[in-house]
Amino acid sequence: MTDFKSLKLNDSILKALDKKGYTRPTPIQEKSIPHIMNKKDLLGIAQTGTGKTAAFSLPLIHNLMSSGVEVKPKNVRALILTPTRELASQIEDNIKMYSKGTNFKTAVIFGGVGSTPQINKLKKGLDILIATPGRLLDLMGSGHVQYNQLECFILDEADRMLDMGFIHDIKKVIKKLPPKKHTLLFSATMPSSISKLASSLLRDPIRVEVTPESSTVDKIDQKINFVEKSNKIELLVNVLKDKKINSALVFSRTKHGADKIVRKLQKFSIQSAAIHGNKSQGARERALNAFRTGDMNILIATDIAARGIDVKDVSHVINFDLPNDPENYVHRIGRTARAGRDGVAISFCDESEKKYLKAIEKFIKLKIPVDSTHIMHGVAAKAPVHNQGRPQGAPKQKRNPKGHKNRVKKANRE
Repeated sequence: MTDFKSLKLNDSILKALDKKGYTRPTPIQEKSIPHIMNKKDLLGIAQTGTGKTAAFSLPLIHNLMSSGVEVKPKNVRALILTPTRELASQIEDNIKMYSKGTNFKTAVIFGGVGSTPQINKLKKGLDILIATPGRLLDLMGSGHVQYNQLECFILDEADRMLDMGFIHDIKKVIKKLPPKKHTLLFSATMPSSISKLASSLLRDPIRVEVTPESSTVDKIDQKINFVEKSNKIELLVNVLKDKKINSALVFSRTKHGADKIVRKLQKFSIQSAAIHGNKSQGARERALNAFRTGDMNILIATDIAARGIDVKDVSHVINFDLPNDPENYVHRIGRTARAGRDGVAISFCDESEKKYLKAIEKFIKLKIPVDSTHIMHGVAAKAPVHNQGRPQGAPKQKRNPKGHKNRVKKANRE
């Protein structure tokens, strides 16, 4: 079986890997690293959690060390473009770990924080820049980034980039890059839009695919809980009481919904935090760090924000709302059962979501088992609470006409 030493990576990289206890590459790493070290353009198709960050960052560091170029001010030797702040930070952390002992200058830039520290790092020149599209374009437009020394361009999570509407930003960035460069594109899925982008971006690429896009992790115990929409919170509270849940990642379809779940759980003295695009970078990082360290074991997330969550010990994924895109279901449940562990994925499904369930089962080619033992199975929807203080069927009181305040006050007193 292949180990990292047999891939002939630079000794300093091997030392960093050995220090972390990494000896054998994952399938995506084993298949990708030799081609990238030979500077072949590559199209990598692999789901989150398969080790693709190391698949491109290890050979990237090796190649940059081999070329031995000294970066000039404002210039960048390698650009990694990624969709979310969390994922950008995660990639930088990994690259710093793998390049320990080198004099590489790396930086991550994204929106939601002040740009001055980012500009100061760019002024000195960077060996590796990890960026989200929006802030990168802003800094490019201000003349803070130059690509005269660019050796490698990596587009990570390409499918999510397109889902988030970044295609025009990506094309603007690509137009500013030199035509001669080493290019890598990684994506969890391969829809026609990604195929089109890859064909325009890559030159005679090597295609590496380790996990079919419609497959699910075999070790995940999947369940469907049919429940009325109004009973979902009560069901969630009951599920979270299970002592087997060490850490739970709860998915909401919307940002507003994620915040609402946090507030509802708080009423039951269950501490959690939400992570989504409307949260400040500081709030997102605090919530994610608390979840990683185990100080808080329940994190509520939306699909977009969750792409940057890499936590090995997530025991349960709970789909409070089923996703309307079946591919997102695969990405969600893939957050558990990482690094050889078992995992559980529980999905709540109300009447309006049955069409999403049908699409998911068709996509994964699997009938998800229904759990009929949960406390809300077959329980009728709660009656909506409204018009309190007024008998059912009584007409609403008309708003006070202007100029009749005194009369209304008197009537109310009586």
